[in-house]
Amino acid sequence: MIVCGLGPAGRAVAHRAVAQGLAVVAVDPAPERVWTPTYAAWADELPGWLGAEVVAATVAGPLAWGVGEHRIERVYRVFDTAGLQASLTLDGVTVLADRVVEVDARGGTVRTAEGVTCTGRVVDARGLGRRPGRAEQTAYGVVLDRDHGETLFMDWRRDNGAGPDEMPSFLYVVPLGGDAVLYEETCLAGRPALTPEVLRHRLEHRLEARGIELSGTEPVERVRFPVQGGTPGNGRFGAAGGLTHPATGYSVAAALAAADIVVAGGNIWTPQARAVAALRRAGLRALLALPPREVPIFFDAFLGLPAPLQHSYLSGRDDLRGTLAAMRALFADLPPRLQRTLATSVIGIG
Repeated sequence: MIVCGLGPAGRAVAHRAVAQGLAVVAVDPAPERVWTPTYAAWADELPGWLGAEVVAATVAGPLAWGVGEHRIERVYRVFDTAGLQASLTLDGVTVLADRVVEVDARGGTVRTAEGVTCTGRVVDARGLGRRPGRAEQTAYGVVLDRDHGETLFMDWRRDNGAGPDEMPSFLYVVPLGGDAVLYEETCLAGRPALTPEVLRHRLEHRLEARGIELSGTEPVERVRFPVQGGTPGNGRFGAAGGLTHPATGYSVAAALAAADIVVAGGNIWTPQARAVAALRRAGLRALLALPPREVPIFFDAFLGLPAPLQHSYLSGRDDLRGTLAAMRALFADLPPRLQRTLATSVIGIG
């Protein structure tokens, strides 16, 4: 197997392939680079082979705010990023510090910038690059050494200084292990998305409004990545292969869960999974079309759905029936003005 890219998706496949006895070559221009983003997932999304040492913190039921308060009845886990990377060992993998310049998954060949040609089954996990016109998620966060309240999966309350007709952003608060807590202002999806500088000002305004003082020396996390553009085919996997959830930006858990299927030569893109992906893309179009002041109302309705329907939409990658049921229930719970906006934006699912 030839694995292109050693981010979470590629490294998971390479790690599991060796565990299953395959010969693996991995190509990455900087294979020793240290992962720094904060990753998290719902506990029920994670594969059984993943060790407990990769988890920095577990939250039994995080809070969320749309217009009102909701508790999400699922266990949420925040990864120890360094622990996750270390657990996906590459013992037995032939690692080439090189750049892939050509991939032919059908022919089973990969050519590198140094002129090396590798042959075998190809998994292209090089991620998804930014491109004009692609919706992106952006965030700006600070790590504090004290907790000021409960974990917040998303908090759309309007105490961040933004006007009701400005593009909205939400607060994300998760423990990182020990006393460390990440407070992050997030633009869920925008075309273009809010800049980190705008999000920094909003985060500072929000924290000040809640009585949380910053010293200016806190560790900072900046986030920017596309939430659309990945497509299955030609050996692509992970974000490049369409595993990013367009409505949340999550992809790591999906890649970890699908790694063994890929290693075994299975098909992760069943007809049901492709249909769900199309519905999720329609959901992204709907989200991007919402007037800013309506976004908290939209998420209030979603957060009010029964837990099984939330689960289907957030995590049911091939659960077509559940995804349709969640979308129908959400539509029914929205006011007529939002129903009209969603119906218009969703026409032409693709």
